[in-house]
Amino acid sequence: MTNKPDRSGPCILAGVALAAMIACTTPSASAHEANKRVADANALATTDSTSRPASQSRRSVARAEKGPYYVDFRARTAASWGHAFVWYGKTSEKAVEVAGLTPAGDTLAYVLGHVTFVPSETGASYGDLDPEYLTASYRVYLNEADARRVFAYIKKKQANSPVWNAETMNCTGFIGDIAEFMGLEVPNRWQRPENFVNRLKEMNGGRPMVRLSAE
Repeated sequence: MTNKPDRSGPCILAGVALAAMIACTTPSASAHEANKRVADANALATTDSTSRPASQSRRSVARAEKGPYYVDFRARTAASWGHAFVWYGKTSEKAVEVAGLTPAGDTLAYVLGHVTFVPSETGASYGDLDPEYLTASYRVYLNEADARRVFAYIKKKQANSPVWNAETMNCTGFIGDIAEFMGLEVPNRWQRPENFVNRLKEMNGGRPMVRLSAE
């Protein structure tokens, strides 16, 4: 897969001087291009399911242990600090959905986003589907009932996250809210995306399965 240069900027730490702040600036792909990139990366989303043994009984055990659905908390490289986002979907299907919070537009948007709120985009951005850019990953599996709730929450966040700001509404905060909704322990959100995802996994003991409490 051909990769375009990643001009994205980083998610910033709270309290860092404005001159040192560089935002998560990943220009979002057009709907057509994003769909093409998702199609190109379909196989990447189902590594667990496609690598299972041929034995049907062993596949059934794997599904029982992991659950048929997943949310993958991910971090990737960018111009400096990186970007955090999630993949989510069904292990038996090749399609993968991507959600993350980035400023809409290019350089000007992320610069303004350090001092004010700017319009956001919440889908796939350049680099989100490219494995060579990946720096951290924590995949958590869900049963069908819990997946319906979590996926609905992700889509609700996407629909209700119209703005981006480097300090208050950024990429680590976005995926941190998803992790919190799933009942996971969430680390300090003002850190590098790679550190955030690794710390998220560490704080939760790397457990592969999450069960939501009954409402």
